[in-house]
Amino acid sequence: MVEDVVRTLGFLCMGSRLRRIGERLQADTQQVIDEAGLGIQAGQYPFLAAIDRSGPLTIGELAQAVGITQPGATRTIGQLLEFGYVDMQPAPDDQRRRLVSLTDKGQDLVDYSKKVIWPRIAAAVADLCGDLDGPILEQLAAIEDGLAAMPLARRNAAKEER
Repeated sequence: MVEDVVRTLGFLCMGSRLRRIGERLQADTQQVIDEAGLGIQAGQYPFLAAIDRSGPLTIGELAQAVGITQPGATRTIGQLLEFGYVDMQPAPDDQRRRLVSLTDKGQDLVDYSKKVIWPRIAAAVADLCGDLDGPILEQLAAIEDGLAAMPLARRNAAKEER
């Protein structure tokens, strides 16, 4: 059997390992979505949830809410527009800004998902993490906050200066 290098190299490959875990979680989530026959991608749900929680948002605000680049958000919103889940209209206070909102079809999808799909996925992930020691969501938040405060490239230089 071949050694799992990503696992054995520890902190050196933490990003690769987290990406691998994330991809597996996304794939398993997609399977639940596909079994329900919803015709949406797992990665599109956070956009719908952000609009549902906050109301109409600009592409930039959606990118910030989901934590991705603006071009990535533009691409995803384009797909959701094609599916008829969202609509984009000029903001009433500034015609240069365009706001993305849920359509009735999008709201129906979110409402169904909040009742059926999201609890199922959340429960499965909670079960997966249930035996882990420590508050994993708090730990992940601390890692994200730490990276936002000081990227890896600056950490070595800061440590050497001390």
